[in-house]
Amino acid sequence: MASGKLVILDRDGVINQDSPEFIKSPDEWLPIKGSLESIARLSQAGIDVVVITNQSGIGRGLLTANTLGRIHVRMIDYVQQYGGKIQSILFCPHHPDDDCACRKPKAGLYDELATRLNISFQGVYSVGDSLRDLQAARAAGASPVLVKTGNGKKTMKQISQDADWDTTPVYDNLSSFVDAFLADQVVA
Repeated sequence: MASGKLVILDRDGVINQDSPEFIKSPDEWLPIKGSLESIARLSQAGIDVVVITNQSGIGRGLLTANTLGRIHVRMIDYVQQYGGKIQSILFCPHHPDDDCACRKPKAGLYDELATRLNISFQGVYSVGDSLRDLQAARAAGASPVLVKTGNGKKTMKQISQDADWDTTPVYDNLSSFVDAFLADQVVA
């Protein structure tokens, strides 16, 4: 897989509606308008889509790994109904206090993906709605992109106070990012 032929997405707040109560069942997984079509457009353009997501609801005892698997099957099925494909889903199941290497903002899941695919993330966009998404992408060598869905508006306020994030592209939603990406016009 060549750099530029891969886009990494966070899940909650980017693909589906986020919830402060966590997404604990397939019925609670509700796509953000346009996100499924956007993933399909990437797939149809020959771009591989990988999801990297923190799922601490498992570590908190709010859902099981089996239930998370059912949620992901629902997401994959919905994406396929639009003609898209999610190549892989990597998730951190740990509680935030566990100090694991895989929970964003650490880059452990990105490192795992890089090893699996034998790639670097130079030129690869990673789309998220939270500061930890952006930090993990940057730590892994990917290009972070912020969307305003989910926690994105709050994150936009956070990063606006920090010049280190001045060049981070910001889009209204996944659909507007995909429009720019497919037109080769992603800009900060």
